[in-house]
Amino acid sequence: MNIELAKARIEELSKELHRHNHLYYQLSTPEISDREFDVLLEELIALEKSYPTLLQSDSPSQRVGGTITKNFKTVAHKYPMLSLGNTYSEQELSEFDLRIKKIISEDFEYVCELKYDGLAIGLSYEQGKLKQALTRGDGSKGDDVTANVRTINTIPMVLQNSDYPDEFEIRGEVFMHRNTFDELNRDREEIGESTFANPRNFASGTLKMQDSREVAKRGLDCYLYFLLGEKLSFKTHYESLEKAKSWGFQVSPTYKLCKNIEEVFDYIKHWETEREKLTFDIDGIVIKVNRYDQQEALGFTAKSPRWAIAYKFKAAEVETELLSVDYQVGRTGAITPVANLSPVLLAGTTVKRASLHNADQIEKLDLHENDIVKVEKGGEIIPKITGVNLEKRKLFSPIISYITHCPVCGEKLVRKEGEAHHYCPNEDACPPQIVGKMQHFTSRKAMNIDSLGDETIEQLFQAQMISGIADIYRLKDNEHQLLQLDRFAAKSVTNLIQGIEKSKENPFEKVLFGLGIRYVGETVAKKLAYAFRNIEALMHASFEELIGVDEIGERIAQSILDYFLKEEHQSLIQFLREEGLQFELVEKEIIKESELLVGKSFVISGVFTKYSREELKDKIEANGGKILSGISAKLNFLVAGDNMGPSKLQKAQKLNIPIISEEELDKMLESSIN
Repeated sequence: MNIELAKARIEELSKELHRHNHLYYQLSTPEISDREFDVLLEELIALEKSYPTLLQSDSPSQRVGGTITKNFKTVAHKYPMLSLGNTYSEQELSEFDLRIKKIISEDFEYVCELKYDGLAIGLSYEQGKLKQALTRGDGSKGDDVTANVRTINTIPMVLQNSDYPDEFEIRGEVFMHRNTFDELNRDREEIGESTFANPRNFASGTLKMQDSREVAKRGLDCYLYFLLGEKLSFKTHYESLEKAKSWGFQVSPTYKLCKNIEEVFDYIKHWETEREKLTFDIDGIVIKVNRYDQQEALGFTAKSPRWAIAYKFKAAEVETELLSVDYQVGRTGAITPVANLSPVLLAGTTVKRASLHNADQIEKLDLHENDIVKVEKGGEIIPKITGVNLEKRKLFSPIISYITHCPVCGEKLVRKEGEAHHYCPNEDACPPQIVGKMQHFTSRKAMNIDSLGDETIEQLFQAQMISGIADIYRLKDNEHQLLQLDRFAAKSVTNLIQGIEKSKENPFEKVLFGLGIRYVGETVAKKLAYAFRNIEALMHASFEELIGVDEIGERIAQSILDYFLKEEHQSLIQFLREEGLQFELVEKEIIKESELLVGKSFVISGVFTKYSREELKDKIEANGGKILSGISAKLNFLVAGDNMGPSKLQKAQKLNIPIISEEELDKMLESSIN
């Protein structure tokens, strides 16, 4: 294919993919399957790699990330990002309404919108294409996060229709859905990282990540709600929202035109209860005067517009009696204390339990038996104890002391220095840990055995049909016993066996993640799989080789060594290999470019500007070089990027190994290009 044909095909694919994105994310009316979409996207990415000069910043391929931003550039807002005045009372809202009536003698309307608990963003468009995305910053200047915003599927990079202004800005809120937040926090727990307190903090942290590929994996979302520009054709805010939808922007369907303050109060009352049904957090309602000419007449104070105000919901709080504290055991052995409460109505739901997180939280609250505790809904949905009513504490009420032994198997608990949780160390014999490990192994991100959900695993464990991961692959020999269980008909048994057999096709990194090695989350498993290529190499890797892998620290390395030292784990891996599970990375076919790097070995570490680490690896191997998993005397070159671990750098310097940049690697290969 020549460059002209490639250009035409890239334009055709881009247009089609933008259209399908719009149909899927804005209109919820997809015309093709996810697989068909992926095939088109893969073709586009392949063409852009072959013809890099044809890659455009608004290409649909940029949704998957790939840009490394070492420092976010600070840019002045064309229109200042002002804050809104806040109120928590209907009386103050009525006073706001009266102030407007004094200034505007004619009739006016309000537009009411949800106040999203996220991160404010300003998006600039030119000729229908996304040009720049800025955070709020200090209101006058914000950070340029364009590369990361391009990965958010609900933000259009190319607009629909053609009646949009040549230049304009639209503002909105980047946020994270609660189920996404919970899932990502669970992943962080698995690898020993501290969890985020709420979806807003997680969304904010994600938007400022250096690697846009990682941002793309986090599932951020965005609602747009405010247009700015010098040549806007509409006269009201309501019209602007309707028009923004027609251009392909995601505008929440929850906004409403209200004729007076009474209708505003009705809207507020509605969402005070209905917000519990939303998949994301809101913390109030925004009320805006609808007509632009009336907004202009009302003007601004130094900090906020006079034509808009935010009504903030009060955090729902109730008092109730602490009945007892239970202790739950997770699959990693982590102990989570849970408060049992006298049932109480809170924000429309009956609350009976609340997480106490860890021993430090219990100590901080100074909990005593039968205390009257204050309960709120953290993140507007999760019950949490925020304090104790000391005036109602019973005389001589015993203090609640954290348990010292596992509540299920009785093993003495341990707490490692610097960690928040206590752990039950009896990982191979404690029932909740056994069940949890099997549930993790079959989960969507691991072996993805749909027909073997959490409840089914619990049922099979109670029926003594499975007592570990290996037993899952022995179920095919026990079909008759399965048919004797509740909820197991012939069809469901067939589906179960087929699902287990199909799981054997999963790649090495999925199997490795499924083993449930402590601190080895999905991303770490992938890095280990690519570094060591097969389970044998990983099982025999030294501590130095493990920490030589990018982003593998000492705690992860030691956990891996401890896991593979146990005979029962070695036996499990041997059994799974014999069953046909994948314990070796499927090598991609390498198209040879030259022999310039034959006999030379490389380690790649850090974050790069021009290439991803995987692209650098492919480039080295395509020219005859070899990739090593760790730094040793056998190594010829360390290809160093930004944020490389200091231990790797020190070891390379100690061994006098040449340290080169990606630019220097390119120079080594120049003769293969000429």
